[in-house]
Amino acid sequence: MAEMYWGIDLGGTKIEGVVIDSALKPLIRRRILTEASRGYCHILERIGQLVEMISLESGMLPPEVIGIGTPGRYDAELGVMKNSNTVCLNGCDLKRDVEGVLNRAVAIENDANCFALAESMFGVASSLMRDSSKTAFGIILGTGVGGGIVCRGKVRHGAHGIAGEWGHNELISGGELCYCGRAGCVETVISGPALERYYQQLSGRFSPLEKISQETGTDTAAAETIERLLYYFGKALAQVINILDPDLCILGGGVGRVEQLYSKDAQHAIERHLFNSELRIPLFRPLLGDSAGVFGVALLTRTEISC
Repeated sequence: MAEMYWGIDLGGTKIEGVVIDSALKPLIRRRILTEASRGYCHILERIGQLVEMISLESGMLPPEVIGIGTPGRYDAELGVMKNSNTVCLNGCDLKRDVEGVLNRAVAIENDANCFALAESMFGVASSLMRDSSKTAFGIILGTGVGGGIVCRGKVRHGAHGIAGEWGHNELISGGELCYCGRAGCVETVISGPALERYYQQLSGRFSPLEKISQETGTDTAAAETIERLLYYFGKALAQVINILDPDLCILGGGVGRVEQLYSKDAQHAIERHLFNSELRIPLFRPLLGDSAGVFGVALLTRTEISC
């Protein structure tokens, strides 16, 4: 029987599971709600329920090792989760506890790293990344703001395990308080919830970001919200490019679907803060869709991908 790879992507609102074959073809994909408000132990139960559901529906037993992608970072040295916007995970040994629930070994990785790995090696950037010298910066713009770096076909972790984490750099001095304990973080400005809050402050009503982005021609509050997104996206990303200077960027997450991020206006917003006269790298849309992360999670069990 062909080898199968299982991955579980643990998100703040949903948990997605996938089984893929060696050609990255999904054989089964299922999603359930995380229900994170019910606490850490409940999240563990939900992961177990999803794996059992996939096993029953596919008729396959889980493999000896399952990949799991997480918001935040797992500190293997201390055995705890850190920097997760699903705050009940922080301080917990998620790897050990999931292994206990599943009775299987777990390969654990940050969700943004999994997204960057899948899209750079098998998705939209796969042709460019065949050149082993290339570096990709994978961006998650959604409920939170995160990032991952893939260099020479491997995920880059760094000395502290935080390589690519641009979402908690200060963007607005004295800005909105962030769950991380700082204020004015990138995540408090250009995440989906932050932009929706900004629109509500301007207009007095709530609207989802997708609708806001489609009404900029008729709604002045919508236009101002998207202008804010482009300006601060450009400023925040330029700082990353100035330091890392990647060969390409890939935008994922719900905010990453905002059409204006791929416009000349967005390019000019980046160039305004770039230590170069022009932007010379592509900003790609993900090819693998909103499940790119879970494909990357499954790949954790296939090969050594970190450095």
